[in-house]
Amino acid sequence: MTTYEMQQEILRLKKEKNICILVHAYQTHDIWEVADHIGDSFGLTQQAAKSDAETVIMCGVRFMAETVKMLSPEKRVLLSSADAGCPMAEQMDRDMILAFRQQHPDHKVVAYINTTAELKTVCDICVTSSSAVKIVKALPDKKLLFIPDCNLGSWVKQQVPEKEITLMQGGCPTHARITAKEAEAAKAAHPEALLLVHPECRPEVTALADYAGSTTGIMSYAEKSDAKEFIIGTETSIVQHLQFACPDKRFYPLSKDCVCHNMRLTTLADVYDCVCGRGGAEIEMDADLIAQARRSIDQMLAYGG
Repeated sequence: MTTYEMQQEILRLKKEKNICILVHAYQTHDIWEVADHIGDSFGLTQQAAKSDAETVIMCGVRFMAETVKMLSPEKRVLLSSADAGCPMAEQMDRDMILAFRQQHPDHKVVAYINTTAELKTVCDICVTSSSAVKIVKALPDKKLLFIPDCNLGSWVKQQVPEKEITLMQGGCPTHARITAKEAEAAKAAHPEALLLVHPECRPEVTALADYAGSTTGIMSYAEKSDAKEFIIGTETSIVQHLQFACPDKRFYPLSKDCVCHNMRLTTLADVYDCVCGRGGAEIEMDADLIAQARRSIDQMLAYGG
């Protein structure tokens, strides 16, 4: 079976079986081409909630599929690759945050959406990389614990100096691998290019950027900009996607090592197996866990996240 033939069969089967396929932006382009929706994790979750599909396939990582299930508990939710986890989401556990809360009862806990459902149960509010600054500014509380990504938290802290934000040592190992030395070298090699980075990068990398924002924010900026050259400081797949979207522009990866190995676990054949009914991992969560974990997400939505 060729790539095209497999794609055509996926498109036929998803229509026949009323399946919605969600594809995170870091997936490969052959998977993009069979998607119903492409984007960042929470944006995909909201699209799933609007869909009338009976089954949702998340081509991403586990915490994303969990969030889909929390907002669409009536739907059958499959993670396309059972082993696709997220090291950042799994760095901190419930007991760690409960211990902090006991020692610091005056702090509210702000959780990046990139956290497990279990961890969300002991957090006050979630944020995304695109809504973090807006929500932290809007919160009435002055003292906050921001978890798990200390780089994103540092970026928020710089922009909201009026808040007392405590950080824990955690974050995305993929983005943390990028160094300021690499950023300086890329800017020297491509002096006409704008540097666009994800705020999960180290502070010294973000400080060199012309723009810092979410994955979809980076893509939108590059597509709308009058500039013709860009250095992309996020998962390297975005370079290829932008090359398809803007063939008249040039895109360079900031680091060849900025590769999310968990995202790359999903293949087109995995998606094919899912629509055939013989692949993926079904996400099952009891009603109590969904209710407790969803409170932090509902708070985010209340603040316009």
